[in-house]
Amino acid sequence: MFPREYRGVAFVVGLFLAVQLGALALVPEFAESGYQAVENPDNPANSLVYVAAIVAMTGLMLAAFRYDLDGAIRLLIVGVSAYLSWYVFSALVSPLAAAVPALAVGAGLLVHPEWYVIDTAGVLMGAGAAGLFGISFGLLPALLLLAVLAVYDAISVYGTEHMLSLAEGIMDLNIPVVLVIPLSLSYSLLDGETASEEAAGVGDDEELDADGEAVPDAEDASDEGGDAAGSAEPGDPTEPGDPTEPGDRDAFFIGLGDAVIPTVLIASAATFSSAPNLAVPVLGVNLPALLAMVGTLAGLLVLMRWVIQGRPHAGLPLLNGGAIGGYLIGSVIAGVPLIEALGLATFL
Repeated sequence: MFPREYRGVAFVVGLFLAVQLGALALVPEFAESGYQAVENPDNPANSLVYVAAIVAMTGLMLAAFRYDLDGAIRLLIVGVSAYLSWYVFSALVSPLAAAVPALAVGAGLLVHPEWYVIDTAGVLMGAGAAGLFGISFGLLPALLLLAVLAVYDAISVYGTEHMLSLAEGIMDLNIPVVLVIPLSLSYSLLDGETASEEAAGVGDDEELDADGEAVPDAEDASDEGGDAAGSAEPGDPTEPGDPTEPGDRDAFFIGLGDAVIPTVLIASAATFSSAPNLAVPVLGVNLPALLAMVGTLAGLLVLMRWVIQGRPHAGLPLLNGGAIGGYLIGSVIAGVPLIEALGLATFL
């Protein structure tokens, strides 16, 4: 691995941490404000409805790209980004005052969608979406969501490959459905004609859209769930499956959904687990949530190792698997019975 790629990996880990810590900081405020999206967060059907929404959104986006409606998709995602940013800012200031920075986020994405604008909007969007879904999905629904989306992501990347097509369409829109990881300070997303994805993953963007009720779930490399990451050489587009020499790439791309989906379980664990809270300022975090974070980051490091080799990969199997494994280990260490940790106690 080249030195600048080490820096890129450190940068993406920082972005994931920002989404995770942001969601944990927002959870108490969201819960107190009554932002829970469903009446019964323990209902497993909530997960199925969400997955169905992701599949439907994927189909709509693919159809939009086919019929040259890219502009409409871009406006939709920018609008969702501003909306979710409003939720985040409203936890800090009054709802009316929160509208000002939220609108600024949307305007920045429309006027100057440089990589740092996209990443800032993506972190705000991701933390807000994960926090909202974390307080709305009980433990069992959250675990089901992560398990089903991990399988879906793998099928859509390695099987049908439709997430690769979705990522290819999304990458040219410069929207916060993907996080951009520059490998040099001089990198500019806007200087290249397109941010070609060599891409490590496609499909997560699509999940993110569903997270915001319209955010794509970047499970692969440009969907809402984002489970794939990729590299790009501006001005020299490559096909999603073509390998790139390790030292040649200018940036990595990873779907925002890759950060959001496992964070839903982290936020759910912090909200619904009976494990005692740890004495962490600002954050309402317990051991299951903390180890779910650790597991997610461990999966991310493995994913980035693969991505550096220049091939598309489904990220959610690794990321969600790490989150689930870490959560269960943390629950056992914290003394939470396994049946309760799985969210099955209320059904027995």
